[in-house]
Amino acid sequence: MNHFDKIAAALPKEGLDAVLLTGEYNRFYASGFASTGADGVALVTTKGNFYFTDSRYIEAAERAVENAAIGMTQRGRGYIAWLNEAIALSGAKRIGFEDETMTVAEHRLYSGKLEGELVPASGFMHRLRGQKDAQELERLEQAQRIAEKALEQILTELRVGVTEKEIAARLQYLMLHFGAEKMSFDPIVAGGSNGSMPHAVPTDRKIREGEFVTMDFGCVYGGYCSDMTRTVCVGQPTEEMRQVYEVVLSAQLAGIAAARAGATGTEIDGTARKVIEQAGYGEFFGHSFGHGVGVEIHESPNASPANDKPMAVGSVISAEPGIYLPGRFGVRIEDVIVLTEDGCRNITRAPKELLCL
Repeated sequence: MNHFDKIAAALPKEGLDAVLLTGEYNRFYASGFASTGADGVALVTTKGNFYFTDSRYIEAAERAVENAAIGMTQRGRGYIAWLNEAIALSGAKRIGFEDETMTVAEHRLYSGKLEGELVPASGFMHRLRGQKDAQELERLEQAQRIAEKALEQILTELRVGVTEKEIAARLQYLMLHFGAEKMSFDPIVAGGSNGSMPHAVPTDRKIREGEFVTMDFGCVYGGYCSDMTRTVCVGQPTEEMRQVYEVVLSAQLAGIAAARAGATGTEIDGTARKVIEQAGYGEFFGHSFGHGVGVEIHESPNASPANDKPMAVGSVISAEPGIYLPGRFGVRIEDVIVLTEDGCRNITRAPKELLCL
């Protein structure tokens, strides 16, 4: 799967003849071939596509990359030489570049030596990537199924005395065991008072009786990420813990009900946030309702108060409100949803009623 044609078709509307992709995520999105860091360059033009890499990746690239001319860098013939040849062949004059990720040093090099004008184009790529096609959704769902298998197993292992680090390690092993390529991000596992920190780092702290454990994790399958959070109780929760959990769940369901193509992030976030505020916990919900999920774990569009732009059909966002009581406990529940014309489709199947182990 690659998106060369989709990118090329959108170039004229942006006033571009080509787009230069040096970052690994956009490079993968365009070519369908994964390589790390700066180990490759793609050039998508209205007259053809090009992919250049070095000897470490050339054989794999030749097998994987379709619909593009492929070249290998070597001593005396680096990326600049290959790119200028491709630019000459395509006749490109205005060339988009990833202004949000390209370093100053890289921009200085390319702008000084490429035979074309470099034009900022990160926003252009964000918009294209934000609208997922059927193949992308299939990979996102498969990544989610893998994470859910890991959750099902870890719930049989959660007990008093197990440490946060042990849970995190098992989640990673289980996702790899069930077919993941790698993790979407380092798992968050937070027990008891550590749960009041939304991005807590797993520690040697042992799980205790009667406390919440929040687990936020995901994996990559076919280059696409899953993301989910479940908060469970080891033993029996207090009445306040139950109340907070139900408020978070109600907020999440309200946000999901408001999510649809054409809605803004401000609207979706606001709908969920209102539930938490009316319950008296508004000051304890600091982050946004959700973020885009795709080849990166955080990408556009965002279901946040700051996003006042309507979202497109096929946008994929997380739905993850939370309440965090400093030094006491926290609750977050997260699904991933796909926006449709008449609402949204939840690709997360894991139960989310309060589970007491």
